Amino acid sequence: MNACPSLAPDLADFFVHSPIGQLRRLVVIDNDTEVLITGQVSSYYHKQLAQEYLRRILGKRVIVNHVEVCAGESR
Repeated sequence: MNACPSLAPDLADFFVHSPIGQLRRLVVIDNDTEVLITGQVSSYYHKQLAQEYLRRILGKRVIVNHVEVCAGESR
């Protein structure tokens, strides 16, 4: 990797305005080659949904999905 990871200025607020509350809590960090998604959601559906939302705008960068599924969470 060529650059240090940082909060992606264009992606940092990507989920902030999502109509899905689960996604508004996620954090996006990127560098030249990959985008990392972190946080917690209550289902694997929401984890996959976050990844697919980002996939549409990332081009050739790799998505690293470190979102944790906590089935007991329902926020």
